[in-house]
Amino acid sequence: MNVLMELFVTFARVGVMTFGGGYAMLPILEREVCENKKWAEPEELMDYYAIGQCTPGVIAVNVSTFLGSKIRGTLGAAVATAGMVFPSLVIITVIAALISNFSELMWVQNAFAGIRVCVCVLIFNAVVKLWKSAVKDGTALVIFGVVLLGSVFLDLSPVVYVILAAVAGILLQVKKIPDKKAPANE
Repeated sequence: MNVLMELFVTFARVGVMTFGGGYAMLPILEREVCENKKWAEPEELMDYYAIGQCTPGVIAVNVSTFLGSKIRGTLGAAVATAGMVFPSLVIITVIAALISNFSELMWVQNAFAGIRVCVCVLIFNAVVKLWKSAVKDGTALVIFGVVLLGSVFLDLSPVVYVILAAVAGILLQVKKIPDKKAPANE
């Protein structure tokens, strides 16, 4: 039961400190899950992030579900997911009850403008961390460039880019593996 409580509290803490969506929560999640709890390695967390992005739903919730499942199976997945969602549910309920009363006030509009800028910085920081852990060689840089250009100039679903990048990664890695059947220097 201690592990389940720890899962709930950890993901609730991440959930309550996360503003700006899944990308903005990456540094917080990495600190809590990889550094503090040692439940996953940073590369594993990036894999969960990539899968969470390809599956239906919110990235943060998907990642918490994957991690909870890893730690404690189906029950762990449910508890971690509940922990991630609970703070948002409470905060959104309170805001929804109050926002219509205050949304026209200039200071509220200015506060939201400041929050948007802050969220952009948090997302940028998450991108930089993702970059450092994902783009480690020329092959990854080429895949990055192709996906970047494609996403700027083409109107395709992100799922298409993820699938194509996965296929490219597999094909390029297979090409790097030397053929064990071929005789060495005859």
